Amino acid sequence: MTVHIRAQQWGWRHSGRNAWALSGVDFTIERGERVLILGPSGAGKSTLLKAISGVLGGQDEGEELGSLTVNGQHPSQQPGRTGLMLQDPNANTIMSRVGDDLAFGCENLFVPPSQIWPRAAAALEAVGLNLPLDHSTEFLSGGQRQRLALAGILAMAPELLVLDEPTANLDPDGVVEVRDSVKRALDHSDATMVVVEHRVDIWLPLITRVIVLEPGGGVRADGDPQTVLSELGTELAAEGIWVPHLPVAVERNSSTPGQLLLESNDLLVGRHGQAVGTTHEVQVHAGESIVITGPNGAGKSTLALTLGGLLAPVAGDVTATPALRDGQKSSDPLKWRSRELVRRIGTVFQIPEQQFVTGSVRKELELGPKATGMSKSDINERVDRLLVALGLESLAEANPFTLSGGEQRRLSVATALATRPKILFLDEPTFGQDRRTWIELVQLMSELVSDGTTLVSISHDADLVRIMGDRIINVGLEQQERVHV
Repeated sequence: MTVHIRAQQWGWRHSGRNAWALSGVDFTIERGERVLILGPSGAGKSTLLKAISGVLGGQDEGEELGSLTVNGQHPSQQPGRTGLMLQDPNANTIMSRVGDDLAFGCENLFVPPSQIWPRAAAALEAVGLNLPLDHSTEFLSGGQRQRLALAGILAMAPELLVLDEPTANLDPDGVVEVRDSVKRALDHSDATMVVVEHRVDIWLPLITRVIVLEPGGGVRADGDPQTVLSELGTELAAEGIWVPHLPVAVERNSSTPGQLLLESNDLLVGRHGQAVGTTHEVQVHAGESIVITGPNGAGKSTLALTLGGLLAPVAGDVTATPALRDGQKSSDPLKWRSRELVRRIGTVFQIPEQQFVTGSVRKELELGPKATGMSKSDINERVDRLLVALGLESLAEANPFTLSGGEQRRLSVATALATRPKILFLDEPTFGQDRRTWIELVQLMSELVSDGTTLVSISHDADLVRIMGDRIINVGLEQQERVHV
């Protein structure tokens, strides 16, 4: 069977939003093509992938115009033909054990049991995930979940492989492993691949075609990767595309650490009593920028959540100094009430949706300041300023769960900034950002440090580490390094 994708003046608008996520999109993808979809954050890339995969939703979730077909039929009428990997690693994990999660897709396709486990073993090896089949998925890092999701898709042997930023949460070695595992799968099949990824250079060795979406409607460019990038490279970079060999121009001076705010002693972190890594001795000072980096599964996010007063240590302790406590009696952030914590320590989770609780972007930004007792006029002023600073003013009334991945990331950063904490923990802050919004976000981070806010970022992003890593904590290497720039 062939896979033939055709879009004719196709468009989609989410319920409750005035603007179309996509409109007037025309293209045809033939069997065996390897297509990279590009476009600025919010251009509708993820929406398009969900539509191709038949999981975008019905009329109650949005309005569709034009036509989008796979082999002449609407994608929703062809279950099992497409393997879709979403941006959110948690959304891809279904079962409680690695083996059960791997088998889930095959079982739903009625693959004989005698074939499922050989397929599962080969898929795990292909993505470089060396875990026993009875390993709990609860304890997987975001990057490990990405590899497991890809393995489950490869085990299904789909005709169409659809990948939505599959390497965004991986360390540099993991990025190469996943990209190479996709290549091996494609080399041994005639499957069609459609991938969205901001970092173009990762996928250039695999792709045969680039389609660039125009924000709000239409196709900006469509053709051979080298031709599109050479002819339109400068323009595309200005529009937010990560064009290879065009470096980002963000420069800043290193911060000078002030008084001690937070420290850990013999700290052992983990979840549900299960320790990850070794003990940590960390000191966090006022007005400095720290980047925590290291391989997937080393416990970077767990360390940040523990230092931030959101997760209990397995052993050791975290102590807030009087400068951070600011009148709070307890020196243990874990014991502070939520309104006391958000004024002193803010946290942006790795998965943005985990911290959204209201029905609009504006209400989400108002929530923290209201909890701290801020006046209505001050709240309005602060929220308006954040909407403009992070490019969200046109989305003020939109539901946070309808935003693109990059927009959700910017909103999650804005919600933490709304209470103006002294320390801000950012877990993968640049995830899902196009080149333009990446620069804007990093410039904002630099300005925050200059204004006295302490930033602790968890990231695999080499450019972010280079620019914002005045002090680098390599969790996997158990060392700290102060960098002078």
